[in-house]
Amino acid sequence: QVQLVESGGGLVQPGGSLSLSCAASGFTFSSYAMSWYRQAPGKERELVALINTNGGWANYADSMKGRCTISRDNALNPVFLQMNSLKPEDTAVYYCSTDLLGNRYWGQGTQVTVSS
Repeated sequence: QVQLVESGGGLVQPGGSLSLSCAASGFTFSSYAMSWYRQAPGKERELVALINTNGGWANYADSMKGRCTISRDNALNPVFLQMNSLKPEDTAVYYCSTDLLGNRYWGQGTQVTVSS
């Protein structure tokens, strides 16, 4: 079955960096776009970044442009999110996700807390 397992969250000071990873299995990874979402307390889940199948194109939320990079390794099936210059408002649970023929799958999420 489809499995998405995130890792790499944690506590970081404002201005710091964090790298998230998502291990994907149970589907043909290289055939599907991958994305990262986040959900802050009391807010709706929002798209952070999206990467196409071969990693040649990516799109970012306006709030994260210039501060994060999404990448993927089609040989080993992880997708990464490198975040820099983190702000307290980036605090959220971050989810790895993919849409397989109209069915959206989610990982369990990883908590990112930006605080001094």
